[in-house]
Amino acid sequence: MSQSIGTASERVLETLVAGLEREFGRGAGEALAHRFVDAEEIDFRWAVRMSERWLGPYAGTDDDGLELDRIAICGQIEGTWFCATMLVDGEGEAHGMMGCRLFRSMAEARDAMRHAH
Repeated sequence: MSQSIGTASERVLETLVAGLEREFGRGAGEALAHRFVDAEEIDFRWAVRMSERWLGPYAGTDDDGLELDRIAICGQIEGTWFCATMLVDGEGEAHGMMGCRLFRSMAEARDAMRHAH
């Protein structure tokens, strides 16, 4: 089964909360989910992206010898839209985030993504 990035992103936090509530009880799921999102912000933002745009190679230094690209993304977490610049390897795994801005609407986030450099 395959899903578009947008379809999958709508369910990430909802699925996390449901799983945590099954494990730790009603009410604990949402609080724990926020802690997970804060601790794993890069992975969550990458997972919930609705669109992306390649910006070019990352020219920073990396001790592991990885070649990374800069990818502008936009998405939504809990009703808040964002645009972020991610560092991504050739396998599509996010390794870092160079910045993230929050927006009130999808249009503002997409506009920021289109103008990212």
